[in-house]
Amino acid sequence: MLRVSGLTKRFGSRTVLRSVSLELAAGEYAAIVGESGIGKSTLLNIIAGLEPADEGSVVFDGAEITRMDDDARTRLRRDRFGFVFQAFHILPHLTVAQNVGLPLLLRGLPQADIERRAADLVAAVGLAGRERSMPRELSGGELQRVAIARALAGDPKLVLADEPTGNLDPENARAVLALLRAQVKERGAAGLLVTHSEAAASACDRRWRLTGAGLEPL
Repeated sequence: MLRVSGLTKRFGSRTVLRSVSLELAAGEYAAIVGESGIGKSTLLNIIAGLEPADEGSVVFDGAEITRMDDDARTRLRRDRFGFVFQAFHILPHLTVAQNVGLPLLLRGLPQADIERRAADLVAAVGLAGRERSMPRELSGGELQRVAIARALAGDPKLVLADEPTGNLDPENARAVLALLRAQVKERGAAGLLVTHSEAAASACDRRWRLTGAGLEPL
């Protein structure tokens, strides 16, 4: 599903990523562990086509992202990727259901379909009955559940999670990680988690450590 080959990224004279290579299959949930500032978020951004690489390639489902133009990469992110972030990025003026349905609204789906899909996903992440709640009424763990539901709204084939439990207490972190894994697996997507925490990565199918020299298996 995803093949990263020889990926190198430099910022000025500093090499942030050095010859990073990995493969991820459909239904596989994997983690990259590394200390802050080592380049984990940069790697996800390159995979998502948000930043260019200096060397190497990223191929998703047979299409080389690193050779696509901006419009093609934007369509790919919208239609086939899902994102979960540390800071939630939930829009405060929208209800839970509206936040979850936003990716479908951007695709132009009929409102009835959006509402039905959003309700199903809200229930799937354990928030049934909270569809009309506003973000200010939710805890941090609940907000991250909303973010997971939103990431899955478009039935993505690749889910990228950047420190999704960084703002949560340990109990909520464990619950959110278990939920994310279960939902990715249930939908047959590929999931890639980046985190500084080996505990957060422990439930993944495969794990790598990102260092200045590249990726090494854990």
